[in-house]
Amino acid sequence: MRNFFKFTERNTSYKQESLAGITTFLSIAYILVVNPIILSQSGMDSGAVFTATALTAIIGTLLMGLLANYPIAIAPSMGLNSFFTFSVCIGMGIEWQVALTGVFVAGIIFMLLSLMKIREKIINIIPLDLKYAIASGIGFFITFIGLKNGGIITGNPDTFVSIGDLTSPMTLLAIISLILTIVMLVRGIRGGIFYGMVITTIIGMIFGLIDVPSSIVGSIPSIKPTFGVVFYHLDEIFTPEILTVIFTFLIVAFFDTAGALIALTSQAGMMKGNTIPNIGKGLLADSSAGAIGAILGTSTPATSVESSAGIAVGGRTGFTSVVIAACFVIALFFSPLVAVISVEVTAAALIIVGALMAMEISKINWTKLEVVIPSFLTIIMMPLTSSVAIGIGLGFVLYPICLVAQKRYKEVHPIMYILCLLFILYFAFIV
Repeated sequence: MRNFFKFTERNTSYKQESLAGITTFLSIAYILVVNPIILSQSGMDSGAVFTATALTAIIGTLLMGLLANYPIAIAPSMGLNSFFTFSVCIGMGIEWQVALTGVFVAGIIFMLLSLMKIREKIINIIPLDLKYAIASGIGFFITFIGLKNGGIITGNPDTFVSIGDLTSPMTLLAIISLILTIVMLVRGIRGGIFYGMVITTIIGMIFGLIDVPSSIVGSIPSIKPTFGVVFYHLDEIFTPEILTVIFTFLIVAFFDTAGALIALTSQAGMMKGNTIPNIGKGLLADSSAGAIGAILGTSTPATSVESSAGIAVGGRTGFTSVVIAACFVIALFFSPLVAVISVEVTAAALIIVGALMAMEISKINWTKLEVVIPSFLTIIMMPLTSSVAIGIGLGFVLYPICLVAQKRYKEVHPIMYILCLLFILYFAFIV
């Protein structure tokens, strides 16, 4: 096993990899709580989503570890589950069963693109500044959702949004969760997000704001309400609305994963020059998890940025991913405890994960106007429009235009012009 995972080559050990795996799991375990809460707002069964979330994380993370030998977790994406619920199901009025079918089709297309190495080629030609802007913009969008769910901000007809009622008991609970989590994280406690939710939940139970679970360990919720529903709605995808959804999932998931893989493999010291070893296998693992997750009953999974926590304590191989998957297996049996956690408790997780993703903003070249304008609009339009796709689209349209205006059109890869045209058509006929 040491030879399979290349322990000697990457200067690691079982102890180091195991600690990294547990650390990453503690940093991402909140997804078992947050994902069911977010997707249940689209009408999905929260218990089934809980099981689907865990199983998708187990399968996807194992694939990432065994195929690509990366110390990286795969789990339902916080940006894409918000997009699935708030933009597609609620915003566009599409039933969750049909939207999930769109996720499945996008996953299959992803797999084909990965096998043909098209995704790999596109990743290599996208300007780094735009990659960082996309990751940062998704972070701002997720934080906005977290502030809203916690009641910290609320709608206002005069100013669009304003401060919420900070004296409300549930809003105070969200603020307590946020403060606790921030304190633990800045003190270097790796599982701070997870611990913050646990402590806040206990506080909520003490003051009668959260129901006390009848048991801690229970049976695994049935996956029947969501399992395989995608196969019964394949005939409904050939409409402009669903094709739009599929295209959007393709674009959003593509660049979400690209940015995360670049950042994490660089952190782990794997990137060689401007290339990433085994990137094709990593993309195949990610895309396979997308199709599998849709069949099980969850929105698009993606490479988890929280994997950086495990990498920071020494995770260097796929054995870290095996440990993460094992932790998710154990977590499957704690559904009664997970079920009582409210959106106010998980608001801190959304806010802080958004902040972690927004750290990529520092890598953007803010000294060049032709970079600043596309990057800034990519970032700001995601939370303002509640749409990741619109932010990405603006960046991909404006970046080539800016360089052409400077007569630097030869510096723009031909594929970028194609993506620019596709997004122009997207804005003209779909948005």
